[in-house]
Amino acid sequence: MVHLAVPVRNALKVLRAQRSWTQARLAEELGVSRQTVNALEAGRYDPSLPLAFTIARVFGLTIEEIFFPDDEAS
Repeated sequence: MVHLAVPVRNALKVLRAQRSWTQARLAEELGVSRQTVNALEAGRYDPSLPLAFTIARVFGLTIEEIFFPDDEAS
Protein backbone atom coordinates (compact mmCIF):
# COMPACT_ATOMS: atom_id res chain seq x y z
CA MET A 1 0.00 0.00 0.00
CA VAL A 2 1.32 3.42 -0.96
CA HIS A 3 1.16 6.20 1.63
CA LEU A 4 -0.14 9.32 -0.12
CA ALA A 5 -0.42 11.70 2.84
CA VAL A 6 1.10 15.08 2.13
CA PRO A 7 2.35 17.14 5.08
CA VAL A 8 0.30 20.32 5.34
CA ARG A 9 1.06 23.73 6.82
CA ASN A 10 -1.42 26.48 7.54
CA ALA A 11 -1.66 30.24 7.99
CA LEU A 12 -3.99 30.16 11.00
CA LYS A 13 -1.66 31.89 13.44
CA VAL A 14 -0.97 34.74 11.01
CA LEU A 15 -4.64 35.13 10.09
CA ARG A 16 -5.66 35.10 13.75
CA ALA A 17 -3.00 37.69 14.63
CA GLN A 18 -4.14 39.97 11.78
CA ARG A 19 -7.52 40.12 13.50
CA SER A 20 -6.01 40.49 16.99
CA TRP A 21 -7.93 37.38 18.04
CA THR A 22 -6.85 35.10 20.85
CA GLN A 23 -6.86 31.36 20.36
CA ALA A 24 -9.94 31.30 22.59
CA ARG A 25 -11.75 33.77 20.31
CA LEU A 26 -10.92 31.76 17.20
CA ALA A 27 -12.00 28.58 18.97
CA GLU A 28 -15.35 30.20 19.78
CA GLU A 29 -15.81 31.30 16.16
CA LEU A 30 -15.05 27.75 14.97
CA GLY A 31 -16.99 25.87 17.65
CA VAL A 32 -13.91 23.98 18.86
CA SER A 33 -11.71 24.07 21.95
CA ARG A 34 -8.76 26.43 22.40
CA GLN A 35 -6.59 23.31 22.59
CA THR A 36 -7.76 22.33 19.11
CA VAL A 37 -6.79 25.75 17.75
CA ASN A 38 -3.40 25.43 19.45
CA ALA A 39 -2.86 21.99 17.90
CA LEU A 40 -3.92 23.25 14.45
CA GLU A 41 -1.53 26.21 14.63
CA ALA A 42 1.33 24.00 15.82
CA GLY A 43 0.76 21.50 13.01
CA ARG A 44 -0.01 18.68 15.44
CA TYR A 45 -3.54 18.25 14.10
CA ASP A 46 -5.02 18.37 10.60
CA PRO A 47 -8.64 19.51 10.52
CA SER A 48 -11.49 17.43 9.20
CA LEU A 49 -12.89 18.61 5.89
CA PRO A 50 -15.97 20.18 7.55
CA LEU A 51 -13.71 22.06 10.00
CA ALA A 52 -11.46 23.23 7.15
CA PHE A 53 -14.53 24.64 5.37
CA THR A 54 -15.62 26.36 8.59
CA ILE A 55 -12.16 27.89 9.03
CA ALA A 56 -12.22 29.16 5.44
CA ARG A 57 -15.68 30.65 5.93
CA VAL A 58 -14.67 32.39 9.20
CA PHE A 59 -11.69 34.05 7.48
CA GLY A 60 -13.47 34.69 4.17
CA LEU A 61 -10.81 32.75 2.26
CA THR A 62 -10.56 29.51 0.31
CA ILE A 63 -9.19 26.37 1.93
CA GLU A 64 -6.19 26.61 -0.42
CA GLU A 65 -5.37 30.09 0.87
CA ILE A 66 -5.17 28.79 4.44
CA PHE A 67 -3.78 25.26 4.06
CA PHE A 68 -0.87 24.43 1.76
CA PRO A 69 1.70 21.65 1.23
CA ASP A 70 4.74 21.68 3.48
CA ASP A 71 7.46 21.68 0.82
CA GLU A 72 10.14 21.42 3.53
CA ALA A 73 8.84 18.08 4.83
CA SER A 74 10.18 14.90 3.36
